[in-house]
Amino acid sequence: MTVVMPGEGTAPLPALPGDRRSWRSRRSRRSSRPGRDGGRRGGLLSYALLVPTLVALGAGLGYPLVRLVVMSTQEFGRSQQFGAPAPYVGTDNFAEIFGSSYFWDVLWRSLLFCAVNVTLTIVLGTLLALLLDRLGPVLRTGLSVSLLLAWATPALTATIVWQWIFDARYGVVNWLLARLGADYEGHSWLSQPLSFFFVGTLIVVWMGVPFVAFTLYAGMTQISPEVMEAAAIDGAGGWQRFRDVTWPALKPIFVVLIALSTLWDLRVFTQVFVLQQAGGIVRETNTLGVYAFRQGGSGNFGLGAAVAVVMVGITLLLTLVHLRQMFRQDEV
Repeated sequence: MTVVMPGEGTAPLPALPGDRRSWRSRRSRRSSRPGRDGGRRGGLLSYALLVPTLVALGAGLGYPLVRLVVMSTQEFGRSQQFGAPAPYVGTDNFAEIFGSSYFWDVLWRSLLFCAVNVTLTIVLGTLLALLLDRLGPVLRTGLSVSLLLAWATPALTATIVWQWIFDARYGVVNWLLARLGADYEGHSWLSQPLSFFFVGTLIVVWMGVPFVAFTLYAGMTQISPEVMEAAAIDGAGGWQRFRDVTWPALKPIFVVLIALSTLWDLRVFTQVFVLQQAGGIVRETNTLGVYAFRQGGSGNFGLGAAVAVVMVGITLLLTLVHLRQMFRQDEV
């Protein structure tokens, strides 16, 4: 005679018509079925949860953008700051800036400055990411901490430090070059456009490289070591492994980094403005952001707003290109 213990191979007893367990199980099954009303309430709830975010974005971004566009169509000067009505001038502000040869000089200068910064940032960030991937734990930690400190330094602080490094009288660079025999005693790095933007590029790249390096290094850690080992066994060198393995795997990340770096470097303001205030030339070194600010500072708020609207338009255009590249990557 076999004794069957409860719960071992025994089927559950059928529920009797008056059994409470049967009523509760049927009720729980009915309540777990999604109905139209429940789905509709869930959809409304999800939209309702988006309302605070949309309100915050509208207040923080929407209103200033609308106000900027409106001001760009007005003759807005100092008297308008004290309540005087601002005359509507339509597209006269845009016609004035587009008809100015100096505006086009500033625009092309800003685009060239941005292109150089983005190229150097991506190249140096990639090299540092490859170095992080090959170093041991101790050296990798030291390099990561150094990059993190450079990344965490505020733009104003970093610019002032670099300004003193290249100072004409007390700068370390001039002192070192003079000791090496070069005629750089009292040399002013900010008095010529080329050397001015050389210093500005150093600051922008120095602050942008850590983000690129950390992001690419994180992507490299996701590449299978077996794939890299197999490529090395097949005779692929370092450049071939990067071209045929690393680059295809990290291409989506490169697209994002290039787009973000372009957007950031096109809107550079602090580095250029602080170097100008430190004794650098102004007219030959203005970029779009600084030019718009100086137009507003001189009382031409309408012209400054028009320049800012052009910057927003270029930024939106670059964002659309970035989104298109991302969609293409997703399709592939």
